[in-house]
Amino acid sequence: MDELLPLVVQLTNPEQREGVLLELSKKRESFADLAPILWHTYGTVAALLQEIVSIYHLLSPPILTAHASNRVCNALALLQCVASHAETRSLFLSAHIPLYLYPFLNTSAKSRPFEYLRLTSLGVIGALVKMDDADVINFLLQTEIIPLCLRIMETGSELSKTVATFIVQKILLDEIGLSYVCATPERFYAVSTVLNNMIALLQQHPSVRLLKHVVRCYLRLSDNVRARVALKQCLPMSLRDDTFGASLNNDVTVKKWLSQLLAVVGAPEQQAPQGNQFTPPEDGS
Repeated sequence: MDELLPLVVQLTNPEQREGVLLELSKKRESFADLAPILWHTYGTVAALLQEIVSIYHLLSPPILTAHASNRVCNALALLQCVASHAETRSLFLSAHIPLYLYPFLNTSAKSRPFEYLRLTSLGVIGALVKMDDADVINFLLQTEIIPLCLRIMETGSELSKTVATFIVQKILLDEIGLSYVCATPERFYAVSTVLNNMIALLQQHPSVRLLKHVVRCYLRLSDNVRARVALKQCLPMSLRDDTFGASLNNDVTVKKWLSQLLAVVGAPEQQAPQGNQFTPPEDGS
């Protein structure tokens, strides 16, 4: 504590902030009480948000440097601590701090500074959903997190795709999240189309880690009756045959999930137009 408190206080000093951000981000696992101290120390969270908004102008046109990206990512690493801690998570959400990260998730530049920024921002959201907190899911569903994640799932690096898919998976595993995605054909097909495209890419560039999250998303979607009917038609054939057999030889969990999915979805029905397989509930919700 004698080491931590002076460092946290120094975050509010612009001249000392960069070095302190680096030091705290490196040592954050060593300080069990870092999150509440960060949150409750006067001016600290404002200083972290100042770091975030200070690079917005570098996003478009995309001129973000590696130095600027690293500095902001150190600030994001500290916010991830706050998002992960039981005492500060609800305060973090109440302040709508995740929204400050969405401009970073909305970027499409492929350069390393942008990729690092997106990945670290996803890590903050991932830390939130990892807690299996219904309040987190309720908050995220009121934002644009699903469209943002879907875009990264299609265009990001393998690691960014994996984290974005994990976030969508955790949203789907919540009952409210599953109901939200399956409430309209548009939402369901937005998610299933991206998953299908990912399966097509995984045939060319296999990744068991990424495939695991994709299969789990499909399996969870199949828990919804209307989604299950739609999946009977739109589930990729490469998941039905042995395309990924060699990749899954050493992963019993994914093989089990895939078997469960195929058992639930069954064989595709013939002469049934895909677009008509998913109907919204009668109340339109």
